[in-house]
Amino acid sequence: MFKNILLGVDGSRHSYHAAEKAAELATCLESNLWIVVAHPTVPAYLGEPNFQEAIVARLAESKKIVEKALETVGEIPGEIHTEILEGSAAEVVLNVASVRAIDLIVMGSRGHGKLRGLLLGSQSQKVLQHAPCPVMIVR
Repeated sequence: MFKNILLGVDGSRHSYHAAEKAAELATCLESNLWIVVAHPTVPAYLGEPNFQEAIVARLAESKKIVEKALETVGEIPGEIHTEILEGSAAEVVLNVASVRAIDLIVMGSRGHGKLRGLLLGSQSQKVLQHAPCPVMIVR
């Protein structure tokens, strides 16, 4: 049913809880899992060497998030793929879902956004509205 599952993580506790649920689903369904991390675009006006330093720092943080997500997921019967991409979380998740023929998107209900008090995060809402497949939002 869900052969390819996309897990969007951002380092928040909600996203790691979503990782646990995605791993359970992937194990039960013997699905492949794509773990996707999006980091904000670095503004070009920073200039050198600040521009390169910002890119390196964001990439290092994204790699830590991927590592923790992999640790949370553990071993599953299917393949695990990871992608770190630049852009807004919703845009990145939606693009990967389209390109990779994803059958289910799993994400946390809230992330590291500026408005943490909202019932559902703005990135999650955007994905829900525009996803080419079912979306599971984990609280």
